[in-house]
Amino acid sequence: MSTFIELVINGLSMGAVYALIALGFVIIFKATEVVNFAHASLLLVGGFITAKLHEQLGFWLALAAGIAGAALIGALVEALVLRRARTENHAVLAIVTIGIDIVLTTELTRQIGTEVLSMGDPWKNQIVTIGGVSIAQTRIAALLVAALLITAFLLAFRYTSWGVAMRAAAEDGETAALMGIRLRRVSLTAWAIAGGLAAVAALFLTVFPTPGLDRSTSYAAMKAFPAAILGGLDSTTGALAGGLIIGLTESLVTGYQGDLTFLGRGIGEVAPFVVMIVILLIRPAGLFGTRELTRV
Repeated sequence: MSTFIELVINGLSMGAVYALIALGFVIIFKATEVVNFAHASLLLVGGFITAKLHEQLGFWLALAAGIAGAALIGALVEALVLRRARTENHAVLAIVTIGIDIVLTTELTRQIGTEVLSMGDPWKNQIVTIGGVSIAQTRIAALLVAALLITAFLLAFRYTSWGVAMRAAAEDGETAALMGIRLRRVSLTAWAIAGGLAAVAALFLTVFPTPGLDRSTSYAAMKAFPAAILGGLDSTTGALAGGLIIGLTESLVTGYQGDLTFLGRGIGEVAPFVVMIVILLIRPAGLFGTRELTRV
């Protein structure tokens, strides 16, 4: 029973981190209707800056620099590339983000090389045991920080003028612009916030029990993509639900992999994508996504 509880807590913790990443996908999609395939490279930017600076600045200042750096790169991508693209075709813009991702990831992996970079976090490899259940402190910290950030975002989205502008832009961009909402500012802010959230997620993807940041970190980040898709790309609630579903699925299937050998090795890595496919077959817009209606 203790094994099951450990797997559930670990799954919820990782699910909360995936929800942070998925929320970045959703924020940008709601503001611009573009699927940002460069999100994993923004995550890698934040993690790389934190890993490189923690020895000089200390962990917390380095983390702040990582968040600010990823937010800045996100804003620059929006302002210097997407805004200047001579097309409003969202599919083309999504392909542009693939090119940006390749450029950023290639340069960062060249900088990282074969090293595994420590993040210098204060929790290190410490374990907390409660009632016979052992949990890494980093997992508890990830769960608490992700819950705090997601709650803060949802409150801001619901009650601030920025949130009203975001919701209006997502509902009808042209009408929102006619009502005086600056769509470019909304889009720029969305990219910056998504970058900052990605940097926080990078921290918890690369601390204990993971050895550190390496060139494969961006691949791990893409596990959050199914979370955004199955939750619904235009739903903040869906990002949270999708992240938790993916985290729990991955943790439980990996934990009980020994009893599932008939499904083959590595089923824990594949299971989140299987869940995504099954849910999309039933609900093509995702669990909480808006279904488009066409009048005929």
